[in-house]
Amino acid sequence: MVNTLEFSKRLQKILEFYGLSATAFSEKIAFNRSTISHLLSGRNKPSLEFVMKVLEEFPEVELYWLLNGKGTFPSTSKEPVVEKHIPKSEDLFKQPIQKNPESELPKSEIPSVISSEETLPLISKNDSEIDQIVIFYKDGSFKAYR
Repeated sequence: MVNTLEFSKRLQKILEFYGLSATAFSEKIAFNRSTISHLLSGRNKPSLEFVMKVLEEFPEVELYWLLNGKGTFPSTSKEPVVEKHIPKSEDLFKQPIQKNPESELPKSEIPSVISSEETLPLISKNDSEIDQIVIFYKDGSFKAYR
C-alpha cells in the first residue's frame, strides 16, 4: 500500500529535480492542478492513471521508487535513457486482441459457467505459470488477482 506522506515527499523531489512548479507539472502530465495539490499535501493517494502519466512523461522516474521508495531517483542505469512508450490506459482497450489458435481450448472443455472458485487449465508451450492478473478500469483504478 502506498504511504501518502512518503509519496508526497517523492513527488516533491520530482518537482525539484525538474525545476517545475506544481502548476507546470500538472500541465506537463495533463492532470488537474487540484489533484496534484491533494497528492502533495498527502490528502489523496495516487491513481493508476496519475502514476502512468508520470512514468510516461519522466523516464528517469522508476515505478517502485515512486510507489514504495525502493530504488533510486533519478534512475542510475548505466544504459542510455531510451524513449519508452507506456500506453495510456484508454489505448489498451483500443488494441485488437490477437488470438493464438494453438492455445485455445476445444469447445467441449470450456465450462459454460465459471465460479470464482473454479480455475481453467493453463495451456502453454513452456512451464511458466501466471503470477498475477491485473484489471484496469476507466476511472484509473485497478484490481490485481494472484
